[in-house]
Amino acid sequence: PSILRPHCLARQRLLMWRPASAPPRSTQSDNDRSLSEREIERILSVIGTSWSESTKELYGTGLLIFHVYCDINNIPDHLRAPVSTNSFTAFLSSCTGAYSGSTIANYAAAVKAWHLLHRMEWMVKDAEYKALLEGATRLAPSSSKRPKHDPFTVDILKRFSLLMNLDDPRDAAIFACLTCSFFCIACLGEFMVPAISKFNPSKHITRASFALTQNHEGLPVMHFSLPSTKTSKEGEEVHCAPHDQNSRLDPKGALDCHFRTNLDRESAHLFTWKHPSGGLRPLSKKEVTKRIDTIIKGQSDLPDRKGHSLCIGGTLFYLLKGVPFNIVKTMGRWSSKLFTLYLRHHAIILAPFLQQHP
Repeated sequence: PSILRPHCLARQRLLMWRPASAPPRSTQSDNDRSLSEREIERILSVIGTSWSESTKELYGTGLLIFHVYCDINNIPDHLRAPVSTNSFTAFLSSCTGAYSGSTIANYAAAVKAWHLLHRMEWMVKDAEYKALLEGATRLAPSSSKRPKHDPFTVDILKRFSLLMNLDDPRDAAIFACLTCSFFCIACLGEFMVPAISKFNPSKHITRASFALTQNHEGLPVMHFSLPSTKTSKEGEEVHCAPHDQNSRLDPKGALDCHFRTNLDRESAHLFTWKHPSGGLRPLSKKEVTKRIDTIIKGQSDLPDRKGHSLCIGGTLFYLLKGVPFNIVKTMGRWSSKLFTLYLRHHAIILAPFLQQHP
């Protein structure tokens, strides 16, 4: 225990755990203007909002691991921030081989973010930082590497529509969520809430966030406004088109079915559903994951699929229909680098194009 590191929630550690060395109250360019305690607290609070709650929780865990390492190796508080290159590289090296490369990268980012937040000098050179993370990724145990997600396909979604009871409030909400995610090439998490108690209309999609509009040629377009995403706190927009009304996979039909079954106000979560015990609940990640697993385990011929498989499946669906790569990239809101890596890691997407004769 230390007065510098009071007991608090993981997401509060970045802010509440303080370095032993006080940050500078003035700079050389403004040495006649010293900051008060209240102003420093306000600066820390404002900078802290630049990270999402989930990121702060992740960083809070990394910061805990860093201080546990320092405690075990008797590194005094005043040498933990600013941390020396030797101490930092020794910390990351101690994690190598025990954790995945992405986990170690998050731990490293947590220590760096803690320094930034508390205005402490970061002395680790970028070249060393990068080399350590690359080495950690290569030395990560095979058990820490997740298998690649195979895509959902339209055939699997059709099977789901037959195996689910779309008159049931939960199934109607989940199926609408699956089809909208698939055809919008959206992350499933963008259409759900992490837990039913954490619904926040300023962060999560509501019924008012959906609109059926038209493009310049008068064709119908389903428009979804995401109030906040991992890559944009200002929110993003995703779109898809309705299908033939007789299609079991029509996202508009699935959404209409859900709305008829689960009536709620405009400010409610987009996929709220009537719980058997009474009342309406926002659709949570746990509920969707549990239902997908139940369906797949009950059908021996259905391959295992996860939520992220919908995004992969949507990408494959449009590419196989002949939609240009750059359009699909825009729909999926990918950066150029990420989209290229994504394609390279999913040969199933490239395979049909590689088979075409010039």
